[in-house]
Amino acid sequence: MMRSILTSMLVFLVSSSVVAQQAGTQQAGTQQAGTQQAGTQQAAAQNGNANAAGQAPFGAISPAAQQQLDQVLQNWQNQSNGTKTLDVKFLRFHYDAASAPLGVPANKSQGIIKYAAPDRGLIRVEQIVFYAGMVAAKPDFKPAADRFGEHWVCNGKQLIEFDRNAKECRIQDLPPGMQGKNIISSPLPFVFNLDAAQLKQRYWVRQTQAPAPDVILLEVWPKRGEDRAQYKMVQVALEAKTFQPKALVMYAPNFDAKLAPVWDHYEFQEVKRNSLADNFQRFVTRNFIPEKPPSDWKILREEFAVPEEPAAQQAEGPNGPAKR
Repeated sequence: MMRSILTSMLVFLVSSSVVAQQAGTQQAGTQQAGTQQAGTQQAAAQNGNANAAGQAPFGAISPAAQQQLDQVLQNWQNQSNGTKTLDVKFLRFHYDAASAPLGVPANKSQGIIKYAAPDRGLIRVEQIVFYAGMVAAKPDFKPAADRFGEHWVCNGKQLIEFDRNAKECRIQDLPPGMQGKNIISSPLPFVFNLDAAQLKQRYWVRQTQAPAPDVILLEVWPKRGEDRAQYKMVQVALEAKTFQPKALVMYAPNFDAKLAPVWDHYEFQEVKRNSLADNFQRFVTRNFIPEKPPSDWKILREEFAVPEEPAAQQAEGPNGPAKR
């Protein structure tokens, strides 16, 4: 469904391969990050038990490290809050050893992300291809005529999913408390109007060793059940000078480096931030983020499921009640 697909996606900004390998399909710089990712994958698998115990899935952070992390999050928030419009292209590589050889993407997609402050956002996959076997010792990818990627819009009051496979438009009205600037509670928590305090309330966060000096690497572990049902852990790579996200890796809820190596790797390209053209579309033509489906599509309205607060789940732990 929309939320699991979208949260497995996202999120934002500038091309650079930081933490995933691509077996010949990505730049050489990605190979440098292979060791970093392998260690993170092992940690993700090992920390599952700690997560289930209702505690942070990593050891205590020193006061100095916590102070540095707080400063990073504050700088990230300042950068995010300074963004009035955002227009960026993304590449996504989905890895699943059940659908493609280990290290080869099961599918690859390209798309766009748009944001208009304070509460409008769009994600649309423009092209997607699927692993179709090996040809001349190289992975071959082909499109599927009846399979489209996701298309999602938030207009500040509604979450709208465009299902191009079924020619349906699903509309969920946001409750008042989630409208406006609270888009962080939408399926896109890592880019739009980031709030450092809310981020720490919703996730366990720590800074880890980055593969390059111009990158800040964060690990983000979900506290609340709805998030844990969609990803086990997220790595966010920030540009050290601008604190702008440049790559992201999301690990599947059941990720296991050996038994279930499933994750999504995102790269971001052609970033346009606060451009005059986008502001013109936003304020004058009003079509910077289109939200109307074709006239022949079926419209479905659904209740928006308000996420539980992390504090309400601490007793049972991030993965549900402990087994006795």
